[in-house]
Amino acid sequence: MNLAFNDLLALSFFVLVWFSYTLFARIRARSTYSLSYILRQLRIDWMSTLTRKDHQIADAALLGNVERTVTFFASSTILVLAGVLTLLSSAEKVVDVLNSIPYAAITSPEKVQTKLALFAFIFVFAFFKFTWSIRQFGFVSVLMGAAPQYRSPDISDEQRTVFAHQAAKVIDQAGHEYNNGLRAYYFALAYLCWFLHPYLFLVSTAVVVMVLYRREYQSRVLRALLATKGLAPGRIPPEGR
Repeated sequence: MNLAFNDLLALSFFVLVWFSYTLFARIRARSTYSLSYILRQLRIDWMSTLTRKDHQIADAALLGNVERTVTFFASSTILVLAGVLTLLSSAEKVVDVLNSIPYAAITSPEKVQTKLALFAFIFVFAFFKFTWSIRQFGFVSVLMGAAPQYRSPDISDEQRTVFAHQAAKVIDQAGHEYNNGLRAYYFALAYLCWFLHPYLFLVSTAVVVMVLYRREYQSRVLRALLATKGLAPGRIPPEGR
């Protein structure tokens, strides 16, 4: 890999921050109110309500709307990958553009090709996350079709509760994969700064993490969603974990 020390430093910081934040968010969601926590509770409520309806037409439409959104991102990722692969064959022209930008670090075709190849890898990762999310939303469609009927005398309340929690868990997993795909897009925006300067890459990576943290744990929409359950941002009490 024909990269200078400051390039390797910035890239290492980028990879470390991305995967560390992913692990941090997963662990912190167990003890602190977050978008992941409240959405999990609302999904359980949704599935519980589903088992007490005669028809699930509206629920199927809601699920289809979410699935179309994920499909849009998966399709867009393919287009981005096509664009990146096209740029790989025009590295010299990219270098001319970058070297003409004031304060940008001087680069070479080999460096640009290396950066573009790694950039493509980010979107390959995002594509796998989005398509796995789509498949899991498809599993939810099957679960909704097999949901206990409201007027069925053979289904107990306990069975309905178990179904609601397990179906919500599948939706939750699909949502997490979708979130991982979106997170790849956020970090890809930070990665673009690497083409200008490695130190700008460092700063943009830190900014992306701060934006993600604020939206997950301190955003207005989080406060509004928690308020629907009579909760406020903060730590989750032991009985609620």
